[in-house]
Amino acid sequence: MTKIFVDGAAGTTGLEIRERLAGRRDVELITLPEDRRKDAEARRGALNEADIVILCLPDEAAREAVALIENDTTRVIDASTAHRVAPGWVYGFPEISGRDTVAGAMRVSNPGCYSTGFIALVAPLVKAGLIPADYALTCNAVSGYSGGGKSMIAEFEQNAAPTAWRSYALRLNHKHVPEMRERSGLTVAPLFAPAVVNLFSGMIVEVPLHLEKLPGKPDAAMLRDALAAHYDGSPIVSVVSDYEEGTLAVERLSGTDRLDMFVFADAANRQARLVAALDNLGKGAAGAAVQTLNLMAGLPETEGLHL
Repeated sequence: MTKIFVDGAAGTTGLEIRERLAGRRDVELITLPEDRRKDAEARRGALNEADIVILCLPDEAAREAVALIENDTTRVIDASTAHRVAPGWVYGFPEISGRDTVAGAMRVSNPGCYSTGFIALVAPLVKAGLIPADYALTCNAVSGYSGGGKSMIAEFEQNAAPTAWRSYALRLNHKHVPEMRERSGLTVAPLFAPAVVNLFSGMIVEVPLHLEKLPGKPDAAMLRDALAAHYDGSPIVSVVSDYEEGTLAVERLSGTDRLDMFVFADAANRQARLVAALDNLGKGAAGAAVQTLNLMAGLPETEGLHL
């Protein structure tokens, strides 16, 4: 049985991970008493006892936790931003990095929520040559407020008249941009415009395209077919081809660990909108970590997931 220690289990992502692991007979959770949860020696012991550690910590604390591991057998899944473009770390997006690569890794960085939607849409199209690596892309996205952690959750839930919609990262320095560029195979950082809404969880990520400006002048069918071919057989990621409504709700996949993708297009004006729907706490965080854990432990990929 695989021994698992979730360091930072009291945080939003940690709680979601533990919920997906609760009651499972194929893993054993290592837990610390509440009064020793932040004790360095207690954590050191748990980190070195575990077969796989999942870090749900701020960046610096995640780096410190890795340094506390004194053996060459404990494997790590880091849900922070600390190692998402770090040398020697495998990116924990099995559909992009490869399931075998993730399964065999010692150190895995869990993707960011926005990054998951963007990379899911863009990386296969760059690989297929339909979007050039040096193309200047724009990404618009909106998330539920749980993506901001405990402080943002408290801000929205304790405010009698919370903001309905808020744009942020207006200085264009969002922490997900480096992984969005590198893990998509781009040489130019995308212009990223995120927003948060008064909804606990859910996410929409969109990449608009002027098809006539792309070198191969692809149409919507070519883009959709390339995405469908890349994700063919995935139990988690779907390319939706029969969606005919004119709107898409941010909470479409709230409460699930799935990811749906769409290609909307105006053939006359040669424009397209690539759209990914997911839950920022699901495939965008905890669901992704548990999927990776399952692969690393040699267990069924979807065990414990909400599909």
